[in-house]
Amino acid sequence: MSRYAVKALLWTILSIPAILMLWSFSQGKVLTMDLLHPSGEMSVRLMILAMLPGPLSEFFSLNRFFRAWLAIRRNLGVAAFAYALLHLVFYVIDMNSVAAMLDELGIASIWTGWLALALMIPPAAISFNLAMRRLGKNWKKVQRLVYLALIIGLVHWILLDWDWRPAIVHLSPLIVAWILRNLSRRRRHKMQRSMT
Repeated sequence: MSRYAVKALLWTILSIPAILMLWSFSQGKVLTMDLLHPSGEMSVRLMILAMLPGPLSEFFSLNRFFRAWLAIRRNLGVAAFAYALLHLVFYVIDMNSVAAMLDELGIASIWTGWLALALMIPPAAISFNLAMRRLGKNWKKVQRLVYLALIIGLVHWILLDWDWRPAIVHLSPLIVAWILRNLSRRRRHKMQRSMT
């Protein structure tokens, strides 16, 4: 299968939840407010999936599986941003007026969502090869905004639900991956020191 066919298949799979949400909404089967949670949750899940292969491949060593995962990491990140935009679209439809949205802007559970979305814009905007070449090392610095966007997005989730457990369950694989990467780096550092 060619690289383009793989990407097409990947984007088809990534778009299925969005298509199902939009179809349910268009058929009047669900209220707009009922689509806020799944669209936001999908964004968080895809962000985490995009962040996992880096630290895991550092711990377990780079193999074919992690190379394939790393190759689609940017696609997962862009899809996470697309689901965040879909989340915004459902919010705008649900609120039904700019005035109502502005009235809510001072609420912590709302402005954290706006801030998380704003932080996702720069990394999504430079998620293509030409941007990587032109920005050089600065490309990674911009991409690191995603980490802050994820944390603020999870705070947004917790403040809305008043239940920290689902957000932490989603974050836990990434926490484990970061711990494993840290252990791997310490182990390599000790080996380098023992050799000198």
